Amino acid sequence: MKILREILYKCRIRRVTGSLEVVVDGIIFDSRKAASGKVFVAITGTLTDGHKFINEVIEAGVSAVICEQMPENTRENVTYVEVGNSAEALALMASNFYNNPSSQLYLTGITGTNGKTTTATLLYQLFIDLGYKTGLISTVRNMIHNREIQATHTTPDAVALNSMLRDMADEGCEYCFMEVSSHAVVQHRITGLKFAGGVFTNLTHDHLDFHKTFDAYLKAKKAFFDKLPSESFALVNTDDRNGMVMVQNTQARVKTTAVKRQADYHCKILENHFDGLQLNINGHEVWCRLVGNFNAYNLLNIYATANLLGVSEEECLTGISKLKAVDGRFEYIKSPAGTVGIVDYAHTPDALLNVISTINAIREGKGRLITVTGAGGDRDRSKRPVMASIATENSDLTILTSDNPRTENPEEILNEMRTGVSPERKRHCLVISNRREAIRTACTLAAKEDIILIAGKGHETYQEIMGVKHHFDDREELRECFGLTSKKEE
Repeated sequence: MKILREILYKCRIRRVTGSLEVVVDGIIFDSRKAASGKVFVAITGTLTDGHKFINEVIEAGVSAVICEQMPENTRENVTYVEVGNSAEALALMASNFYNNPSSQLYLTGITGTNGKTTTATLLYQLFIDLGYKTGLISTVRNMIHNREIQATHTTPDAVALNSMLRDMADEGCEYCFMEVSSHAVVQHRITGLKFAGGVFTNLTHDHLDFHKTFDAYLKAKKAFFDKLPSESFALVNTDDRNGMVMVQNTQARVKTTAVKRQADYHCKILENHFDGLQLNINGHEVWCRLVGNFNAYNLLNIYATANLLGVSEEECLTGISKLKAVDGRFEYIKSPAGTVGIVDYAHTPDALLNVISTINAIREGKGRLITVTGAGGDRDRSKRPVMASIATENSDLTILTSDNPRTENPEEILNEMRTGVSPERKRHCLVISNRREAIRTACTLAAKEDIILIAGKGHETYQEIMGVKHHFDDREELRECFGLTSKKEE
């Protein structure tokens, strides 16, 4: 239970009608959850406007409403608070309602186009292994120490997020590692949180369906660093041309990472095989189980972040040497016949190129690379031909297939992908809309020493077709094709 006045702390209030001494027992922004004792925050979203449901939630018992536009007709015994930005107010109210849990944790946010999930998840695992009670908020799963909470978004809504952080603090967690999406920044989901540090991985083509322009996407990422407090750290990858742009206006203590140039935390790749990487990090050699140049960056970020949070160099090196790949991130499966299958979440042009380049560098011309890939529906359409071009130009055989078509026609998505296939590569490209059939075809065509890359869905265990989610797991499909019934048989 909280007094409305208390949870409005720091909100930009324009006007109030009614009493701010109302007692509330919860904050909602979904009108379907309206009930007595709740305060309703009317948010203008991409699909609907919460202001349309103000009368409806009052009828359901809500006695306080936060809005950007005061209704023409207000009701007695109902408090109306007009604010500058409802989404911002929701986040601040949620933080206040749950007694500002982020201030009781060392909360580190990881942002960028690629590498967020791997970096956040493996930092969580490293700190668990070091004996710390730790939380994780990621695309794949949310963890309150050893208790798993289902993940529905890369970054949860502000109320769910603060509730989860409150649970972490109450259970004695000292650290929390969290993916910070560009959507979450723009939609104020992280407003009001106190971060101990922020990590920038890289910035490439993605989410332009939402942000419309690359510049807007960049500014969304940069805004996260702009708001970091002076006592926090900002760790940026300076091999990315936008690395230092991220911290132009930050008050945080800036630290840099790089593989191709000198930096505060520098990494050199000594060996790169399918069973791991031999790295030199700031003069120390370490063998790691993760594979590929892109994972060298992830491991460097993990090492640097842990060190900035007070972990010794020796503990960092020992810790990263024990880390294993995250589900659906360059997940390696070998058939009894000797064919290698790799499942990866790569769903952006840059991520797909990174994975294919890594495989080609390691295989050294032995066997063929067969790539199975698609593109999601209701998302940035401009990347579809680009991804098809990357796959076909860098693979021996490519099978274009459905990813999550969502509400789009799968054939239309594939037709847009086809435009990126050059005339010279068309005879090395198959188009099979049914993803299960595409994976089985790749396995049928593969010979010993061939490598099959199944890209795009990674850890996901569903395929969304016409708005309906059906169970589908690339890893299960691959194991079945390989004649493996369990992980133990690999």
